[in-house]
Amino acid sequence: MGLSAHRSPRTAAGAHLVTCVLMAAVACSPAGRNDAGASGSPTAPAPDTPVEICTGLVTYWVEEALKGNKWAGLDWEQKGLSNEQLEVHDAVLADARAEEKRNGRAAAVAWLRREVSTRCTARNGATGSSENWRLTP
Repeated sequence: MGLSAHRSPRTAAGAHLVTCVLMAAVACSPAGRNDAGASGSPTAPAPDTPVEICTGLVTYWVEEALKGNKWAGLDWEQKGLSNEQLEVHDAVLADARAEEKRNGRAAAVAWLRREVSTRCTARNGATGSSENWRLTP
């Protein structure tokens, strides 16, 4: 059986719907818009800095671990962390758990957000990796 050039109305409608959805997604995405800046030329959002990426990733995963989320048990590569970011994660998580016991979850979350930002800034994003592994104590 070969491929038929004839499509059923249902298949054609489905293909048309997919095409429309994809076109709408592109038109609504930042890359699909023509946001003109003061100069009249399109502007792109500034890329996140290594410090912003580190802060966002580590904060997210430490908060998920505090909540007991099952996905918080993923390994560091699955979480998108570098070796250095994992070190920040592990240290902050241990201290955040202690803070949670003393003062509750809200205090622990507030503390960890400040601490992750401080540590990621001090390490300039903590992007260093050592060969995709590290020794465990």
